[in-house]
Formats: sequence, structure tokens, C-alpha cells
Amino acid sequence: MNLHLKKGSPLQQKTACLVLGVFEGKFKTPLLKELDQALGGALGRAVRDGEFTGKVRETVLFHPGKALPAERVLLAGLGKEKSAGLEYLRQVAGTVSGALQSRRIHSFACNFLSLPVRGGGLAERAQAIAEGLLLGTYRFDRFRTENGKELPPPLKDGVLLVDKQAEVTAARRGLDEARAICRGVCLARDLVNEPGNVKSPEYLAQTARTLADEGSFALRVLERDALEKEGFGGLLGVAQGSVREPRLIVMEYSGGSSEAKPIVLVGKGVVFDAGGISLKPAEKMDEMKMDMAGAAAVLGTFQAVAALKLPINLVGIVPAVENMPSGSAMRPGDILTSLSGRTIEVLNTDAEGRLILADALTWAKRYEPRLVIDLATLTGACVIALGHQATAVLGNHDGLIRQLIRAGENSGERLWQLPLWDEYAAQLKSDVADLKNTGGRPAGTITAAAFLQKFAEDTSWAHLDIAGTAWEEKGRPYVPKGGTGVGVRLLVHYLKTVAGA
Repeated sequence: MNLHLKKGSPLQQKTACLVLGVFEGKFKTPLLKELDQALGGALGRAVRDGEFTGKVRETVLFHPGKALPAERVLLAGLGKEKSAGLEYLRQVAGTVSGALQSRRIHSFACNFLSLPVRGGGLAERAQAIAEGLLLGTYRFDRFRTENGKELPPPLKDGVLLVDKQAEVTAARRGLDEARAICRGVCLARDLVNEPGNVKSPEYLAQTARTLADEGSFALRVLERDALEKEGFGGLLGVAQGSVREPRLIVMEYSGGSSEAKPIVLVGKGVVFDAGGISLKPAEKMDEMKMDMAGAAAVLGTFQAVAALKLPINLVGIVPAVENMPSGSAMRPGDILTSLSGRTIEVLNTDAEGRLILADALTWAKRYEPRLVIDLATLTGACVIALGHQATAVLGNHDGLIRQLIRAGENSGERLWQLPLWDEYAAQLKSDVADLKNTGGRPAGTITAAAFLQKFAEDTSWAHLDIAGTAWEEKGRPYVPKGGTGVGVRLLVHYLKTVAGA
């Protein structure tokens, strides 16, 4: 969708649909009074009849005829004015995208930029609105060959109205940032939604090659021979059950000074997780194509960071494997020697993500990083603990965790911190190896993070468990069913703050 900026009065716009944001109970503004008069009192009747109250994400459509240049007028509820922030704008913009598409309306103009909301200036408001609109139009339908006419056409053009010409520059900056970020989010969504027969570890590597060429950053891909030579015992142990060869994808973006230490992002890249010998139940196993959502977030973040040219040094590490049952698969009771030299007793082959992340975290130390952040659909226990509303964050650096939580609040991708006390690590003690790969059912999300902490060691490190937020089953404003692309907006917002951009 093409988004444009224009100075002008809303009621004077010639457009297929004029979209106006309305706060709950705020129907006496000069703009709405003028609109009600042009509509012959239709707005007032809709309010009196309870058809429209202005509650968040509520909409009502009017056909003004010749009373206005606009062919239609869509009112979108913003909820209570005192509660409205940037996330409200994203959600309402996403709702508007869905409402317009369902009515087969291809273009619109809206006044959202003039709305008084908390939490940001004009650029931030423009970015939030654009994110909601652009992400709300996302769909993954390239495999659909029938009934294409039943799908509503995508939005083609949108106009964001500004009150003053002087506001255009700031608003354009917000739009440009939103476009770059949304490309990264949509890439991550596409990768997660790709079926298992399409995406392999090499598929992720090829995606990284395309991004490196586009964004002019360095790329190295380690294949089996190199992985065996280096000693990636955890990664190779998981990969040995699949005919698809593993990869370690390493991206290096150099936007900061040569002396500045890099930030390292690590993304779990299990392209399909059947559980290995510890086979998962058949129900919803198809959704395990999303077990590389951490890798998708890292790839999407690199695309956005390169497009925005952030002044920062960034390394992305994606251990990419497939976890399958076969005659060559690792068995419960096997002992692996990780890249760090630590030995791991495998009690459950479905606790595989931490095995590949252990090697990736060890590899990350070669860069003497400023800090490391890993993202992984790591534990079903996280879904039990937090549902699908928040990502769990754990780590060894409270300042880093606080910064990530703030970035989550500002970006709309919320985090919730879980404890990582020393006592949890006791559940990982093994009788025959340095540690075992599962601490049992109690505190499963925390003990998985405690396992990773053994390999992060004294590096400033945070772990994001996105098991509950990487996949959407029902669909929400600006987040349709399927892969959510979670992590990209959070990380870009955090990296912008760190870079001072």
C-alpha cells in the first residue's frame, strides 16, 4: 500500500473513504458537529441508538451522497482519550485496514495524525499509524490458486492528513521508518508461514544471502564440514535426524565506529520441529513450522536495520536445523559435547532449541560483544505462564532487561520478566554429564533460560521466549492469523534507542 501525506481539511477530501478517529463520548468536537450536519443528523442518531460509542476498534460507515466530496465516511473508535497511546493508534489503524478491505474499498484518507495521544510526537504517531495500516494489510496467500476472487482486494492508497505544511517533514520521517520496519516484520511473517516442505536450513541461508546483497552487510554460512571441524556438537546432534543439512548463518552489519563492540542477536532456527525421538503429538504439529520464529525475527531485524542505516554494529547468528525422528536421530540418554566443551545429557530430544542456542551463544563470544540477545520459541511452559499476550524475558543484566521492557511497551510487543535465581540451575544437574537438557516440568521456561545462561556465562545477556507470541490463532488488529513477526519491532526500537538514532 502506498501511504502519502497531505495538508488539508478532512471534510473537503475527495476520496473513496474518509476515515475519522473518534474518542469515546467525544462527539461534540467542531469537526464531528460539521460532519453530523452534512449527514443530516445520521451521526447523532447512530450515537443515540448505541450503534457507535467510540469504544476502541469500534467502527461505523456512512454514505454522505453529495453532501461531502468523500464517497463514504468511516468512523473508528479510539476509546477513552485519557488512555489513548501509540498502541491504540496501531490497533485502530489495523482495524481500519481490515474494515476497508472487507468492504472492498481500495483507497482512503484519514485524520489520525491530528489526534491527541500520549507517548510521542508527530513522527512517532505517524510511525504507529503506518505500522497499523501496513501490517493490517498483510496476508500470506501465495499458495492459493483457487477462489482468488473471494479474497478482498488489498488497500492500494492511503492519505494521512496533516494540519500544517510544517508538519510534513516529521511525519514523513515516521512513515519512512514504518515502511522499513514493516518490511522486516512481513519478511519474518513470510518465513514463519512458509510450509515445512519449502523452508530448509539452506532456505534460511539463501534468504540471508539475498538480504546481505540488498543491505550491503557481510555474511558467512557454515555448512556441515565447517560445523564438524569447529565442534558444534549441540547443533549437529539435533540435525542428525534429518536429511536436510544444518547451517550456521552469521550476519555482520557495521554501521558504527570500528572500535565499538557489536550487539549480537541470536535466533533459534528450527525449520520444523517434530520433536525427534521424543515425538510431539500429532495435533497441531503442523504449527511447528513456526519453530524458527526467532531466526525470522533476527533476519527481519537485519533487513530493517540495514534499510534504516542505523549507526550501530550488529551481528546476527542463526543456528538452522530440522528436528526429525529417524534411524540416525539422537536418542534420549545420548551425551553431546557442545562447542563450549560442556557435555550435555539429552533427556528429551524435544528440548532441542536450547542445544543449538548453546553453541550459537558460545560462537557469539568470538565477537567480544557489548551484549547478546537471543530469541526463541523455546518452551510450551511459557504459553502456560503468559498466554499469547506477552513474551518472557530473562537474563543476567537487569539494566538490559529494563531497556527491553521499555522498548516492548513503546513498540507494542510487550515483555514480562521472570526470575532467574541460582536455585533453578540445580534442576539441570546431571549424574553422567556436565548438565542435562531439561529440568523437568516445574518452571520450564526458567530452567530453559538457566540452561542457556551456562553458555552465555559473564556476557551481558537477555533471553526472549517468544513461544506464546510468535503465532496467532485467531487474528487481531494488525496481526492476522499465522506468523506474527514478533521481535522485529521490539528489537529495532531498542537498537534505535541504543544507537541514539
